[in-house]
Amino acid sequence: MPDYELDEVYTVEDPAQLRALADPLRARIVTLLRQRAASTTELAGVLEAPKGTVGHHLKVLEKAGLIRVVRTRKVRALTEKFYGRVARLFVLKGTDTPEELRGGALTAMMLRQAADEATASGAAEKDLSAFVHVRLAPKDLARFQRRVNRLVADLHGSEDPAGDMHALACALFPSSVVLPPRAPDA
Repeated sequence: MPDYELDEVYTVEDPAQLRALADPLRARIVTLLRQRAASTTELAGVLEAPKGTVGHHLKVLEKAGLIRVVRTRKVRALTEKFYGRVARLFVLKGTDTPEELRGGALTAMMLRQAADEATASGAAEKDLSAFVHVRLAPKDLARFQRRVNRLVADLHGSEDPAGDMHALACALFPSSVVLPPRAPDA
């Protein structure tokens, strides 16, 4: 659980916010800040990136309204800022999606991040993972979208500060990997 006050859910639909989240480094920063507030120096160390680079990305996220300064502390003559997210859960809704994010670029970036984390964690084959293709009627698609949203909300509601960190990656999207239906036997 984060060590600062934040909203439960924030709907991200502004094109500038979606664009800000589409950058892989900024997405990692937002993910890290879900755990606790962090300074530029702390984030730079974990991300193995220069402080100037991390500082730039923090400014972009702050300007987009996705993170904020949650506290400060004096370090010698300087004021160190600690950043936190504005909400525990970001729900992405892109009705006016920027051109560079159309075609699932944002979803692809998030799934790449999930794949990188899974690889780095040494996720064993016993861990549950699946990649399934199925044909769905519109009513079934809507039903599964609601179920996935409930699962994500349930997972967030089950967070235990003493527990180990886990990640859930899911995306329900139209697939272009499809064979036409089999013709009926004559």
